[in-house]
Order: sequence, then C-alpha cells, then structure tokens
Amino acid sequence: MTLPGPSAFQSGGGDMGAKVRAFDWSRTPLGPIAGWSVALRVTVDQLLASKFPACLFCGPDLIAIYNDGYQTILATKSQALGEPMRETWKEVWPQLQPIAERALAGESTFIEDYGIHIERHGRMEDAWFTFNYGPVFDEHGTVIAMLDTVVETTAKVQAERRSHEERAQQQRLLQQMPGFVGVMAGPDHVFEYVNDAYMQIAGPRELLGRPVRAVFPELQGQGLVEMLDRVYATGEPIRARALPVRLSHAPGERFVDLLYEPIRDAAGQVRGIFAGGYDVTERVQAETELRQLNATLEQRVAERTLARERAWQALAETQDALRQAQKMEAVGQLTGGIAHDFNNLLAGIGGALQLMRMRLDQRQTEGLHAYLDMGERSVRRAASLTQRLLAFSRRQTLDPRPTDVNRLVQGMAEMVARTVGPAVQLTVVPAPAPWPTRVDASQLENALLNLCINARDAMPEGGRLELATANRTLDEHEAAAQELPAGDYVCLRVTDTGTGMSQDIVQRVFDPFFTTKPLGQGTGLGLSMVYGFVRQSGGQIQVASEPGRGTTMTLLLPRHLGDAEQDEAGQASDPPDRGSGETLLLIEDEDIVRALLTEVLEDAGYTVLSAADGPAGLLRLQAAGPIDLLVTEVGLPGGMNGRQVADAGRLLRPDLQVLFITGYAEAATVGNGFMEAGMEVMTKPFDLATLVTRVRAMLDRRPG
Repeated sequence: MTLPGPSAFQSGGGDMGAKVRAFDWSRTPLGPIAGWSVALRVTVDQLLASKFPACLFCGPDLIAIYNDGYQTILATKSQALGEPMRETWKEVWPQLQPIAERALAGESTFIEDYGIHIERHGRMEDAWFTFNYGPVFDEHGTVIAMLDTVVETTAKVQAERRSHEERAQQQRLLQQMPGFVGVMAGPDHVFEYVNDAYMQIAGPRELLGRPVRAVFPELQGQGLVEMLDRVYATGEPIRARALPVRLSHAPGERFVDLLYEPIRDAAGQVRGIFAGGYDVTERVQAETELRQLNATLEQRVAERTLARERAWQALAETQDALRQAQKMEAVGQLTGGIAHDFNNLLAGIGGALQLMRMRLDQRQTEGLHAYLDMGERSVRRAASLTQRLLAFSRRQTLDPRPTDVNRLVQGMAEMVARTVGPAVQLTVVPAPAPWPTRVDASQLENALLNLCINARDAMPEGGRLELATANRTLDEHEAAAQELPAGDYVCLRVTDTGTGMSQDIVQRVFDPFFTTKPLGQGTGLGLSMVYGFVRQSGGQIQVASEPGRGTTMTLLLPRHLGDAEQDEAGQASDPPDRGSGETLLLIEDEDIVRALLTEVLEDAGYTVLSAADGPAGLLRLQAAGPIDLLVTEVGLPGGMNGRQVADAGRLLRPDLQVLFITGYAEAATVGNGFMEAGMEVMTKPFDLATLVTRVRAMLDRRPG
C-alpha cells in the first residue's frame, strides 16, 4: 500500500526530512522505509511537516525520528537519528524511562517545566522542558511508537528563579531597616510583607494575607485606613508627621511619622501601597516636656540654685532626646527615598519579566534580549544605590592603599575638564611636597568627581574651578572642632565661583536624599556618599559657602607615615584575560553564584576547585596539589569566614594569592587597613569580565 500524493516525508520536511530519507534504516530494528506501516509513515510525515519541536520514538527500543525543531533542542546531540532513546538521553534515562513506558502502555503524560541535568554543548547543564509523551497506534490499535512534543522552558524557569532571588534580597534589605515597613496589595490593602519593626508596633496579631480593616479594627475612624483608600484611588503619596494613633494592645496614644507610597504595575496602575515610617512617641513627648520646662524655667531659677541645676540637667537630657529624634527624622527621609527608588527599580525588573512571560506564553522568543537588558540595567542601578547607601552609612568595603593625592588629582584633571565642560576654567594647584595618605584611591576619585560635578552644576553660566592640595597639622583645639584626632592631615580643596549656599542649606547638604537640584536631576545621595566615605577613611569634610560667593569643599585625610605606592600604569602592557591552566580555589556558599563563577573562570582557561563553606575550603588547601589563587566570599557558613580561611591557607601555602569577594564586609574582617600583600577585594555585584581580568592581573603579580 502506498501513500496518496506528495508529502513532506517524501519531498520536504526541511533538513531533517532529507536526513530521514537518506538514512540507512535497514541497520535499525525499524527496517527499510518501504516496509514501514501506514500508521508509522503517516505519523512521520506529519512530524516532519510540523514546525513544533517533536520526536517519534519507535518500537520497543524507542528509535528516534525527529524534525528540525527537535534538532535545535538536541543541540550537540546531533547523532540521535535512528538511535535508541536510552542512548541519546542516557544521562537522564532513569528519569525518562518510566514516563516512556507509560506511553508504550497506551497512556499519555503531560508535564510542565520538567527539570533534567543533561549534556549539551560539550558540558553538563540544567535544562527545563514542557512536554507530552503520547502513544501512537496503528490501524489495529497496537502502540507502535511514542510521540514526544516538547518546548524548552529553561529561560523562563531561570528568569523566574532570578526574580524570586531578587525579591528575597530586597526583603532582606527592608528587614534590616530600623523603621517599620509594610507592603499591602489590592483595594482592600491585604498585607503581603511586614518587617520586624512593623510587628513590634502592631503587637501580637496575624497580618500576612489579611486586609488591614480585619487586622486593625480599632483604626476605624482614626483616618489611617481612609488615607490608604485615598492613596490607592488617586495614586498620590501621603506623608504625615507625628500622627496620633491608638492601638488596642498599647495603652495611651502613640505618634508616628508615616509614608504611604503607591506601588504601580508595568502599566502604571496602582496595585498596592508601601507603608513605612517610625514610632516618634518619645520625640513628641520630649518636645512637650521641653515646652513645659521652658515655660517654668525662669521661675525655677529664681526659686533656688539647686532647682536650677536640676532643671539644666533635665534640659540637657531633653535636648539630647530631641537631637536623637531629629536623627530619626533624617532616617525617615532616607526610608522615603529608598521606597521611591526601589519601587522604580522593582517596576523596571517586574515589567521586563512580565513582558518576557507574555512573549514566552505566545511562543515569541525574538526580542527577549531587550527585556533582559532592561532588567539587568535595573539590577545595576539597584547595586549602585546599595553602594551609595553603604557609603553614606560608612559600611562600604574599602581597599585603602598608600596614595599620592597630587598624582591622583593630576591624573584626573583631563577627565574633570571634559566633565565640567569648556565654560568652566579648571586650575590645579598641587602642594610642593605632599604627604601620602592611606585611602581607597578609586573611591577618592569618585568623591572628587562628585564634588566637581556639583561645582559645575552650581555654575550654569560658567566660572572657575580650582583643585588644590596641601599639608595641614591640626592642634588639639582645631582637631576637636573637626571631630578628629590631633595630628597631620592631607588637605584636598575643591573651590568654585558658583551660586553658593545659605547656612541652612550648608547644615543639610550631607543629609541623605537632600538636594537643591530640580526634580529628576539629582538623587540627593552624592554628597552623603562622599561624607560617609571620608569619615570611614578617618577624615573629615568642611564646607565654606555664601550665596553669590561660591563654595569650597575641603577634604582632610590622615597622613600615612610611609611612601605612596607607585602608579604602575604604562610600565607594562595589559595582561591577557585568559588563563594558562592555573588552579584556582573558589569558596562561595551561594550555589548559583558558585556555579556562575566556576563556569566563567573555566571558560577563561583555569582549573577551578570549589567549596561551599570555610571548612570544606580549608580541606582543599590542606590537600596536595597546586593552588595558584584563592577566590573566597568573606561571609561564609560553617564556622569560618573567608578571612579566617585565607589566614589559615597562608600558613599552609605562604605565597598564596587571595581575592576576597563580598557584598558587604565589616571593616574588622577585610579591607580598611587589614589587607596584607597579595590580598585584594571585589564588591558584589561585579562584571564577570572584570573578575577574569583581576584574576589574571593577580596571578601575573605573583612573586618569582
């Protein structure tokens, strides 16, 4: 019996159609094509004509016949035609065999996002698929084959996992904030997330998954729930200061500084509300007591000396409380700024992921890289914001080295001139014999560039900008005024002829998220970052300014009693990025990060040994065999941090080079003066190409 008319099997079917017709099927259990059953030939015909990835596994041995779409999924498994399924997918055959046997028994199986660990592109990798294994019957009702229709969903699954990890990281950041934070969804304001500070104010009650009116029935009529309704309806944020609140579990009246910020979806529609703030009851009480104290102070002074002394003591304590309350108010401003910036970043990441899901659901894969780029840009902006916050809080990881400030300033002069533009005349006045200082040079460059950009913005019509260095010695009186120890300091001054600032602005210029620039032209974190960096480096920054008279920013950095490191730029050509088979030990507790770093370093030509915690890494160091460089996370589980592993490793291997990688490290653990020769640090997240370049450079600097 022959098949009527031409078909894809006879004349088409793309690349695989030609390969099927040319294949010597007589060497397989199926035998020559001429002897195939009608049902088998019709099924193969339909398979090859289909654009959807599909493979037919025929007979008891499940011999493979597939189309062009399935060939793409196979990748480097290109020799699967005519081979048994157990050979083609041998690394996952124990997983797939029971499903295939059900199909041969006449039962269809559909599975979504099924994960397997397979060999493709010359290496083992994780992949996910949505597929259906269905039986194929002949004209007698006998199962002659299994039809596998499949689509790979690896990109979708990995994107969802990245999204989950990013959300978890954001929640960890919010959890560490000192103020209370809550996230509510929908018009009923159902709680999706609260941090510990929120739970302390709310008292013993269940919040997650419940609407606000059910959680806090006592708030009815106090205005807070009504404000939530208004924010959700209008999309306009609401801020309130010293708002009175009465809660059923707490006696008396509490006072809170409050921010309600709308959370929008990718289409711009309000889908929830971010609630944050601080309990300022103590501040309000302190202010009330202060007013009462001032009203009776003159009478108490007139009555008796002892009462006067007690009154002044009480006044001092109250003023301390007020200053503390003002600090908390500044942190409240920081909370609002973080909420605003992170909501924007979350909108960018969430929108990109939602569009990717829509395209994948529509089976449209073209253009997905654009959405990946959007998400990656938002992640980089989030990393930059985190670094700025760490700098402001003086918790960033620094890599201080002896530095010649003259050389640093002169090396940046050309870049500063390009940045400020031709309307600004730049002058550099170096000290004749400057002292060295021990500082993170790259962070000092960032601080200097930040100050120069601020100076440029203060001179919209042009002007003069002067960068000057000097040596300065502070006596006890001067040092105390600057909150510094007495001694020698290196002075770096940035002076402009711009608009200047009034004294009330000078007092706030280093506050987080405070800016005098128009909306959308400044984050308000630049100068607070400079201030945090200088203070963390053991120095101080002074501001001298008057309206219409320009501004001078003066950085004081402690003198280093030693020589500055020589600039090696230009002494040798850039080292190659690729390795020459050197052995690296990578210690990283995050599985995803460890897998990514292992792959990129192996691709760069290195042999990589890996460990998930400190003790496992130390065992690797104790074993025989070469280890040319240790790359380790600072914060590790298992009772040993990265610095402890590195110190122990150097007792075993004295010349061991060490590269620390960290998202955040206490100064006592790594950096800030505690680094030894042959030790360097990189802060997460970093560009993978930069990691490869740093590894190569450290290996090339090995002694001998």
